[in-house]
Amino acid sequence: MKLWPTSIRWGAPRTISAIIVLLLLAFLPFIAGALESDYYVSFGTRVLIYALAAIGLNFILGFGGMVSLGHAMYVLLGAYAVAIPASHGVTSGWLQLALAVSTTAALAAGVGAVALRTNGIAFIMITLAFAQMMFFGAVSLKDYGGDDGLTVAARSAAGLYDLSNNTTLYYVTFVTVLLALYASWRAVLSPFGLVLRSTKSNPRRATALGHPIFRYQLTAYIASAVICAVAGVLLANLTKFASPSYGAWTLSGELIVIVILGGLGTIFGPVVGAIILLALEEALPTLIEAVAPDYKTNWMLLLGLFIFVIALVLKRGVFGSLKP
Repeated sequence: MKLWPTSIRWGAPRTISAIIVLLLLAFLPFIAGALESDYYVSFGTRVLIYALAAIGLNFILGFGGMVSLGHAMYVLLGAYAVAIPASHGVTSGWLQLALAVSTTAALAAGVGAVALRTNGIAFIMITLAFAQMMFFGAVSLKDYGGDDGLTVAARSAAGLYDLSNNTTLYYVTFVTVLLALYASWRAVLSPFGLVLRSTKSNPRRATALGHPIFRYQLTAYIASAVICAVAGVLLANLTKFASPSYGAWTLSGELIVIVILGGLGTIFGPVVGAIILLALEEALPTLIEAVAPDYKTNWMLLLGLFIFVIALVLKRGVFGSLKP
């Protein structure tokens, strides 16, 4: 029971739900082809990218109890690791990925070393402060678009994989999400994950048992940031654009909402949360315009109400509330 807490146990309802969602995602390009609409492929890729970033955040938020309001800065780093080299003619996806991962790991090590000396509100504010510095740093890059952002000259070239093709980009993102889910699952159930979860429930007892919790938390924070940076690399390829807005605190808040909406501390919850939130953001404006055109600009009120109801009724999130 201790190895398998309720949040990560996989009963029949959770297993069946996850399989259905993954099958729908796997066949989405074929469904889009049957409907003769590439829009669904692009939208599905965006959903998967947000799910990937949320998986990274969930690793420290759901399992480590570290509430970061600055993880968008790592998405920003990943995006600019594609856009800036591409503006100089460097389109190798592997080089861009290596740049994103190494830069993010170095930055996350520094930010984490400072932020993890604190906890609670102080931790939230420090991560937010660093994210805002990164945001304004991107705005100040006048040679690379500044506040207007930077157009990606060409999508990443990744050997056998041609990311200029939307379907290929979709499946690369899909496989990356699957790998992140598997890595998260294995990490959480490993001895490392057991210690990380113990720092969330009772850090004093974990310390008393002789565990160097700072080292565990910092490692988890760096891994979480790297996953978000990979999401940023994919996002820049999807939109063919990198903008300081990718590092805005609102995106960090949106990732937290996705994690909570899907199920805080569940493996598959971030995927479900991303699907629900982004689908609602797409559907609500159209729905309100059809029913009450005069109020079509107020669709976010309904979105906020929906999130409020879910948080109130399904306290473990949509996926987390399924029988474990």
